[in-house]
Amino acid sequence: MGYRLREHTADVAVEATGDDLGETFAAAADGMAAAMCEAVPGSGDRFPVSVAAESREALLFDYLDELIYQRDVRAVLPVDNEATVEQCEREWVLEGTARGVPLADVSAREVKAVTYSEMDLSETDGGWRAYVVLDV
Repeated sequence: MGYRLREHTADVAVEATGDDLGETFAAAADGMAAAMCEAVPGSGDRFPVSVAAESREALLFDYLDELIYQRDVRAVLPVDNEATVEQCEREWVLEGTARGVPLADVSAREVKAVTYSEMDLSETDGGWRAYVVLDV
């Protein structure tokens, strides 16, 4: 399980897989970090991430968008992502953590935004698969 970067016209896409939704979302987040930076140093402290949304797809979008926000506010690259995803009543909730590598420690290209373009989140025989296009 993990992620693969896919070329996509002027953007980049991440295809991620996992045994469950949390593992798949974390793999997508790691893929987004890989789209920003090829070599990740071991520096940085872990920080919490919490997101809620009305659907699984919206939760994936909001989670990756939150990591971009944290990158900008904390001046860190979120890596080594961990997440759990649960449905609570009428909403989906993600609780997780990421290691924030200071941007000063990496040479990174900017991912501007997550898009809904071609987004796919589907259950497979082996778990879950996510496909997300990132605006670079």
